[in-house]
Amino acid sequence: MGKSVVTSVSEPRVSASLARGLTLVPAAALIVTNVIGTGVFVKARVMTCNVGTPWMVLSAYLVAGLFTLAGALTFAELSAMMPRAGGQYNFIGAAFGRVWAFLYGWMETLLDGAGSAAAIAIVCIIFLNDLLAGSLSPTQVQLLTATTIVIVTLLNLASMHANGLLATVITSLKVMLVAGIGIAAFLFSDGSWAHFASSGAAGACEGVPASARLGVTGFGAAVVGALWGYNGWATVSFVAEEVHQPGRTLPRALIGGSVLIIGLYLLINAGYFHALSPAVVASVPEASSVAGVVMVRMLGAGGASLLTVGLMLSTFGSLHSTILSVARVPFAMARDGLLPRTLATVSPRARVPTHAVILLGACAVGFALSGTFDVLTDMIVFMLLFFNGLAVAAVYVLRRTLPGAARPYRVWGYPLMPALFLAATGYLMINTLLATPGRALAGLGVVALGLPLYAYYARRLPRSRPEDWLD
Repeated sequence: MGKSVVTSVSEPRVSASLARGLTLVPAAALIVTNVIGTGVFVKARVMTCNVGTPWMVLSAYLVAGLFTLAGALTFAELSAMMPRAGGQYNFIGAAFGRVWAFLYGWMETLLDGAGSAAAIAIVCIIFLNDLLAGSLSPTQVQLLTATTIVIVTLLNLASMHANGLLATVITSLKVMLVAGIGIAAFLFSDGSWAHFASSGAAGACEGVPASARLGVTGFGAAVVGALWGYNGWATVSFVAEEVHQPGRTLPRALIGGSVLIIGLYLLINAGYFHALSPAVVASVPEASSVAGVVMVRMLGAGGASLLTVGLMLSTFGSLHSTILSVARVPFAMARDGLLPRTLATVSPRARVPTHAVILLGACAVGFALSGTFDVLTDMIVFMLLFFNGLAVAAVYVLRRTLPGAARPYRVWGYPLMPALFLAATGYLMINTLLATPGRALAGLGVVALGLPLYAYYARRLPRSRPEDWLD
């Protein structure tokens, strides 16, 4: 289980033994809790302005969901083929070489993982501050953010089985929240099916530029917005080495989790439009959420408070799954000799990579206290898209270079399905490059800063081969 890809000529191989404690339900729960954050509660306003009608909003969510499912189907093949800790780190390394795997791992660990964890934690405390009528000072918000990250980091030092149970409980509550809002909107909002035949083009659309409204451009903008709402579906591939019967469980978790999220997103958005006309949805203030307006309509002021509690739970679950999954990337890199060997340490009792978890938590606390996470995460969006595309493209390369490798699952619809995901990724990359070229280039520069570190650690390692990355 989880053999090391490479070994330094001067150091003994680290014996890392992770426990396969994740069964199907908690594995799928990791995906669902990581994906469902806050976007699905607020995006309907902008998307209605983008496309005008409820049916087009639902179509944008469906198209984005199909693109996401195409990626999940591809990762199902790759993760079942290489059930090692680190997910994309392994796919990219096997197909394109160690240097690309390292750059991905460098970005994912210290920039995206830690930066995203800091951002999620502060959003969680902002919701708490809303619940307390804004009584927290900026310093208190910052300290509570750091405390939340520390608590979640400590939780992640427990066994994978225990964390899987926690993820399952949080996910169950999230699913009930999303499905509950959608169903309640149909049953208790005094809405109308006639809303689906009307348009929101005349809505206020605060902050939505005219260039992103209606037509092909508007639909593209809506799909982009929906795609960000699906972001995080690959989480379970990071912990593949801790999944029970990975050849069966990983494909089922990836595909099942993705299908469940698509269904939930369609349900809650349909509920919004049953409760509110498209014009009202499009006129929701930028600082408010469509879900909040629907809840207030059904339950009064208490509805807004209930939603805020749900949003706190949602962000807490996303923070938990982010630290849980991303910590396996530096662990895998250290085990392969590309980071300090201490990060490959596995606790003998809980059998989790304790030092890697603590590193990620510490970096997240540092970002939260420094306030730099927004800048970093914005800068690396382009590179995230690039590496996600590279990981999916690996399926084409590995079908050719490792034709005899065991593949418990083969992506349905190959080669079309991976191509659909790559097409969506290419569109997003071009859109990002055109919209924010400075940030895209800055992200490239930040990722390239990892090259000297790679040169230091890789200088005495033997050349890796595609087959070395197999379990």
